[in-house]
Amino acid sequence: MSINLRTLFAGAFAVVIILLTALLSYLIGNESSKTAEVTIGRSLAEVAYQMSYSLDHFMWARSEEMDVLSKLKAFQQPVDKEEIAGLLNQLKENLPVFTWVGYMDTKGNVLSSTDHILAGSNIKERPVFKNGIEAPYIGDVHDAKLLAKLLPNPSGEPLQFVDISVPVKDASSRSIGVLAAHLSWEWSRQVESSILTPLKENMKGVEIFVVSKDDNMIVLGPASQVGKPMKDPALAQARQGKSSWLINKSEGGQSYLTGYAHGDGYMDYPGLGWSVIIRQPADIAFASVHRLQNYIAISGLAVAVLFGIGGWFLAGWIVRPLQLIAESADLLSAGNEAEIPKFNRIKDLSILSDSLRNLVNNLSQTETELFYMPDRTRHDALTGLPNRMALDDYLAYAVSKAKQNRSTLSFLYLDLDGFKKVNDTLGHASGDKLLQEVSFRLLESTRDNEMVSRIGGDEFVVILHTSAAKPMQEAEVVAKRIIDKINQPFLIDGEIVQVGCSVGAAVWSPETQDTSEILRLADDALYISKRSGKNRITFETAV
Repeated sequence: MSINLRTLFAGAFAVVIILLTALLSYLIGNESSKTAEVTIGRSLAEVAYQMSYSLDHFMWARSEEMDVLSKLKAFQQPVDKEEIAGLLNQLKENLPVFTWVGYMDTKGNVLSSTDHILAGSNIKERPVFKNGIEAPYIGDVHDAKLLAKLLPNPSGEPLQFVDISVPVKDASSRSIGVLAAHLSWEWSRQVESSILTPLKENMKGVEIFVVSKDDNMIVLGPASQVGKPMKDPALAQARQGKSSWLINKSEGGQSYLTGYAHGDGYMDYPGLGWSVIIRQPADIAFASVHRLQNYIAISGLAVAVLFGIGGWFLAGWIVRPLQLIAESADLLSAGNEAEIPKFNRIKDLSILSDSLRNLVNNLSQTETELFYMPDRTRHDALTGLPNRMALDDYLAYAVSKAKQNRSTLSFLYLDLDGFKKVNDTLGHASGDKLLQEVSFRLLESTRDNEMVSRIGGDEFVVILHTSAAKPMQEAEVVAKRIIDKINQPFLIDGEIVQVGCSVGAAVWSPETQDTSEILRLADDALYISKRSGKNRITFETAV
């Protein structure tokens, strides 16, 4: 299968651009992905750390508030229950995150509480009392079924709390009671919202998870995930106290870019060991990279089309000279006259056209020389012109060419007028020199690809290549030129010699008889010219 140069150029240009586009898309996309991963990963890790810090700081602040409250004189014996209730309600009013605050004696009896909830009840078995009687205690997120029944809950959703309790001591540092509080876990949503809201403006699909230390339970996150255990490689990294990011897959097979951090407390608050996981779907995180790759791909295809079109026209500009050379070569191959065009715009084309021109010229000379070889059997010994044998061979060749070109051959039969007188007065040697001079003038009057032959004595035959449209007119022009040439004086051995020329002509075409018949007709026409006054041309046609 062959392909033309224009298609090859256009295809090559397009393929090169497409390959370069694919390479650039891969390299830029790969580098952009790494840059995006580092940039977004660091951002997620920073947000995770900020969230962890905010949670620990909040819990530290509440525990400090409880500790300061426990040192007030109102909690020293004897106890004024109404005064304590007033302080507790004031704390809840100022900080609504305290959903319930109570003061218990050393036996777990609730002496005073906010809104008198659980007042008079005994909660000695509750962790908030048991752990808080000896030292400050902070409990992890949990459900409080008893309080959930007593506290207002407009949303109807399960209430969750974080416990804080501190021992109340007298002047001798002896525990005389426990100050305990339940903090609504809803405050964590406020922290989450304060961090996530501005983040969502720049990062779509971001999710935040707060995971407890003991059971890996999700205590804060999407509603459908809260209360479920979390299995994530990022969680294992966070448990080691690291704050960084990674790309991982969830149990559902979704890829995420995940930032993580571990809560290790704040100042003297040791923290509950919460881990914060913040993640974004990888396809969203790298959406800008994918858009860039698509832009590069689309731009590359557009450029490939433009370069393909440019390559098509460029190849046409280069191929056109080759086409002209090929057309000229085809004409020459068919036997028509043509010349290889010369091109100087491109050096290689200039060299090619010059080489072909030289080749054609050499072949033409060789072709002509084939009929003028110095062969004694084919050439006249005196004039060097082809003889009758060479004429017959040439006619076979000329007829083939004429049939290919749909052209004609014109036969001119020549005889010198006054040649016998020269022989008689100046001698045969001078007559021979005259024949040689006549031969030169005949060759000057014809083209290289036409035949001039000496048949014998002072008789010559000229074969002309003429058109099919006006062969007689073209032959007559050449014949008159020959007559004019021959009529000009010759200088032979110091003597001025004057002779004439009579011409008989006949035209061969592919539809007429064979060449021997046409040659006979030309011979007949020659004698008509001589009888009609000589020094003229007469045409004879087949009946």
